[in-house]
Amino acid sequence: MTDELVTIPLWPNGIPNVVPDAPEPTLTEMFPPEDSRCGASIVICPGGGYCALAEHEAEPIGEWLNSLGVCVWILRYRLYPHYQHPCMLQDAQQAIRTVKARSEELRLDPNRVGILGFSAGGHLAATAATHFDAGDPGSSDPIARASSRPDLAILIYPVITMQKPYRHEGSYIALLGEHPTPDLVDHLSNEKQVSKNTPPIALYHTADDGVAVENSILMATALSAAKVDFELHIYQQGGHGYGLAKHGQPFVNPWTTQCAHWLSARGFLKPANPA
Repeated sequence: MTDELVTIPLWPNGIPNVVPDAPEPTLTEMFPPEDSRCGASIVICPGGGYCALAEHEAEPIGEWLNSLGVCVWILRYRLYPHYQHPCMLQDAQQAIRTVKARSEELRLDPNRVGILGFSAGGHLAATAATHFDAGDPGSSDPIARASSRPDLAILIYPVITMQKPYRHEGSYIALLGEHPTPDLVDHLSNEKQVSKNTPPIALYHTADDGVAVENSILMATALSAAKVDFELHIYQQGGHGYGLAKHGQPFVNPWTTQCAHWLSARGFLKPANPA
């Protein structure tokens, strides 16, 4: 990883639905040494119930991915109470477009751009993996021309559904408000939005998580029905919010090793193509 991290504005040409004086969304770049890069990129979405960002799910995760040769962009997306849906999804889509648009400049593979999220950030990553478009070919902005579809998604103790009885109430209210329409609830219940075009997804959850494990089970069931490649790990215990799980959490400690194996098996960590 480089010694000094670079943080760039996510929307250099103006933030959609901007709220004056609210924090601006950003991308923080974390790159491994050039000679160890595998050519793949991952956007990280920290958790925090859509009203905060958990820092232990940001740079420490980037350092782990850098150790695998992956270039990382940490997305600090817009949050409640200044913002609600669709602003968070707009930020995730813009992050993916930005990475894809810059791939040639950075000698990275535009077809190996993933997204990883924890908790509510896992919901955001799942939303990006189920709500995407091919870009606007007529735009003068190269970022807007890029696809917003991630090539895979990694979801760690994710919020998935906005439906009772398994939804996470805090994330639900922060994202959608107290009284969203039934159509909006369905639209952001990502297990209902899986299609054959959804990218491969890996899910990691514990049976004793405060965000009900059924969130990941519902997503895995939908992926299976759509015949989308997926991997699901449910650990006996470990609770919620463990990040890299390095502090006396033996049940969930293997998740990073298992995730690295999954990325490798999918060809995501293969060496970059020669320029």
